[in-house]
Amino acid sequence: MKNQVCSKCGEGTYSLGSGIKFDEWDELPAGFSNIATFMDTVVGPSDSRPDGCNNSSWIPRGNYIESNRDDCTVSLIYAVHLKKSGYVFFEYQYVDNNIFFEFFIQNDQCQEMDTTTDKWVKLTDNGEWGSHSVMLKSGTNILYWRTTGILMGSKAVKPVLVKNITIEGVAYTSECFPCKPGTFSNKPGPFNCQVCPRNTYSEKGAKECIRCKEDSQFSEEGSSECTERPPCNTKDYFQIHTPCDEEGKTQIMYKWIEPKICREDLTDAIRLPPSGEKKDCPPCNPGFYNNGSSSCHPCPPGTFSDGTKDCRPCPAGTEPALGFEYKWWNVLPGNMKTSCFNVGNSKCDGMNGWEVAGDHIQSGAGGSDNDYLILNLHIPGFKPPTSMTGATGSELGRITFVFETLCSADCVLYFMVDINRKSTNVVESWGGTKEKQAYTHIIFKNATFTFTWAFQRTNQGQDNRRFINDMVKIYSITATNAVDGVASSCRACALGSEQSGSSCVPCPPGHYIEKETNQCKECPPDTYLSIHQVYGKEACIPCGPGSKSNQDHSVCYSDCFFYHEKENQSLHYDFSNLSSVGSLMNGPSFTSKGTKYFHFFNISFCGHEGKKMALCTNNITDFTVKEIVAGSDDYTNLVGAFVCQSTIIPSESKGFRAALSSQSIILADTFLGVTVETTLQNINIKEDMFPVPPSQIPDVHFFYKSSTTTTSCINGRSTAVKMRCNPTKSGAGVISVPSKCPAGTCDGCTFYFLWESAEACPLCTEHDFHEIEGACKRGFQETLYVWNEPKWCIKGISLPEKKLATCETVDFWLKVGAGVGAFTAVLLVALTCYFWKKNQKLEYKYSKLVMTTNSKECELPAADSCAIMEGEDNEEEVVYSNKQSLLGKLKSLATKEKEDHFESVQLKTSRSPNI
Repeated sequence: MKNQVCSKCGEGTYSLGSGIKFDEWDELPAGFSNIATFMDTVVGPSDSRPDGCNNSSWIPRGNYIESNRDDCTVSLIYAVHLKKSGYVFFEYQYVDNNIFFEFFIQNDQCQEMDTTTDKWVKLTDNGEWGSHSVMLKSGTNILYWRTTGILMGSKAVKPVLVKNITIEGVAYTSECFPCKPGTFSNKPGPFNCQVCPRNTYSEKGAKECIRCKEDSQFSEEGSSECTERPPCNTKDYFQIHTPCDEEGKTQIMYKWIEPKICREDLTDAIRLPPSGEKKDCPPCNPGFYNNGSSSCHPCPPGTFSDGTKDCRPCPAGTEPALGFEYKWWNVLPGNMKTSCFNVGNSKCDGMNGWEVAGDHIQSGAGGSDNDYLILNLHIPGFKPPTSMTGATGSELGRITFVFETLCSADCVLYFMVDINRKSTNVVESWGGTKEKQAYTHIIFKNATFTFTWAFQRTNQGQDNRRFINDMVKIYSITATNAVDGVASSCRACALGSEQSGSSCVPCPPGHYIEKETNQCKECPPDTYLSIHQVYGKEACIPCGPGSKSNQDHSVCYSDCFFYHEKENQSLHYDFSNLSSVGSLMNGPSFTSKGTKYFHFFNISFCGHEGKKMALCTNNITDFTVKEIVAGSDDYTNLVGAFVCQSTIIPSESKGFRAALSSQSIILADTFLGVTVETTLQNINIKEDMFPVPPSQIPDVHFFYKSSTTTTSCINGRSTAVKMRCNPTKSGAGVISVPSKCPAGTCDGCTFYFLWESAEACPLCTEHDFHEIEGACKRGFQETLYVWNEPKWCIKGISLPEKKLATCETVDFWLKVGAGVGAFTAVLLVALTCYFWKKNQKLEYKYSKLVMTTNSKECELPAADSCAIMEGEDNEEEVVYSNKQSLLGKLKSLATKEKEDHFESVQLKTSRSPNI
């Protein structure tokens, strides 16, 4: 500073010139601070976060600093003032997408100096350090490393690790930095310090490293002190199997774990067990053969072997079923490799992470308990058999492995997939002890795959070997339809009609091999071709109810039209206006510490010839944009399905337009069928799951399943979508989930949705309207047609036009009928009165005769007659007419009497014997 001249730093120190570097993390360096907050400004009920985030922070771990593991938002902050523009550089490990990791810069006005899309840090592969650098402007720069964990279940997240933070752009360095313990510089003017080798150590500002006592002490690379060697025990050695010799024998060998840090000369130390015990070699793996040598070789193309016999050519009309099946583990297969990695040290560099053990392969000893023991399988691609060309989006192959874990601590087995060497993503993980089980991963894309099994005994900072007996065993690994694979069997193939010999030809998509002729034949309509076999008509599987197959017979789907018979009435449904992707934002929900999140569902239930239109992303994105380009090269961050789900974390300040999307899963990628029944293939929609429908129109149910299995859903996930007619919900309508299962599922495996819309009503028919006839006015009558109320249909037929008809002829005959009816009524009344009066007259005369007889008992009765006698009055009016009237004619017909005929009555008395 006195003469303003730059000078070289002395030995034991270093300088970056115009920069500063932070590579010691035994404690938080000066100038750094931790701030723990919640992701949301509104964090939910206080009882959902009993502990708060007061104890959450970034934790120094010696060579690196580690982020929080909970669901709090924790920021590591450092403020620096630059005299000129520069940059910030740091190395990091970020392997778990259950944590959001962002790095951004603010100025002294707390304004972000970078765009939102630049602040998200990319994921790294397990065990690999990535680097990140950002340009800095002159002036005050406040640097933020911010993490937020998303704990939706009990599974712990893997923290973010950061080391070697370098900031360039300060005006000058006024002093040299001493080398940190475990490093040294032995020349003037260094810009960094060198790491001390194994079995040496150094203190702060060292010019050279000091050797440990060779017989009694040891140290790892970059150590600041030496450690006394402990007595050897069973955790310090392991066993291996040697390659088979000419006699078909393998030897069991015992070796010390390198580097050897224990002592055998102490009183309580154990000795290495004797090696050399011989055992019979296991047979070769299927598809390999032993040609009399001590090793197994792959069968030549066109041949097959079960591993115990020589390779044989496939019979005529068949082809090898290519793939890999590893179930005997005497040596590591050629397309597999193993390694060991530790994020904090290099103890296990160069070690084998896994060891072969005859009928299984198991995790090795490693250098310390928190090592990653890694096993890789490389397959250059997947393709279907010759007779199956494979339709786009169909299954190309699958990988299956059988394993078990034996753990006394918090061990975890990760299964990861890398596609085209872009990025490794965790597909599934298992924690703790797991009994022997199988797991299958399906391949839909022809690409280069690297499958990785990574085992960690504990994720806590452990530099010892307390849990060395915790291990994972893999018994078998099988990959089907693998490029450059070998064959353990042959399968039927199609033969060309004009070819000689047994050359196989590919069948077009959707064709099976006919057993009688070995020729390709197309599957019947509304069937799809099995992905596991193409031999025989039984390979064509019928589609489910209400579905049809696409042109390639690769998938079944609904064309959005459905037909149902109900009480002699045909119901036709047209869901085509709902074929676009429907969305449902469900929530909010809160984690144990109050972080708010939503479940976001995308549903594409019909149409598009089986193409899965619902897309969910795994990256930081604007989730409201539904039109994402399908077929993107970013295969690992995009899932396509009929139904998919993402977990959405809303931004604390910018709303959903800057929301975070994570944990995207496929809920439905296979269509099962559509029916009015509530049960299909073990998927049952209970009656009390949704409200009772307001009409008698039956609900239509779409059923799906997912081909991907998980540890909690061993049969895969399934989905049911209930389509309900609701005229009040116009357009796309409303999607909801059961009130009993607010997340859409009660068990995590079966999901239920209710989609209400007017577009879910059946098409209108002639049964949905009635006619109303008007009065006849001026010779015309009008007929109108109106819809039945309430109206439970849509589209279909239209109402007929009103009808106008003449009504004059109908009025004339009404008059004629009324006149005839009136005349008939009058006639009937007249006849009734006549006969009634005649009957009264006869009764009168009869009673008069009886009275006369009784008064003159001793006299002979006079002749009686009903005629009018002398002295009697005629009670009827007599009308004289020369012409008989119509009433007279009717009277004559009714009495059927002549004019001079009279009626006589025999009288009986009690005194008749005296007469």
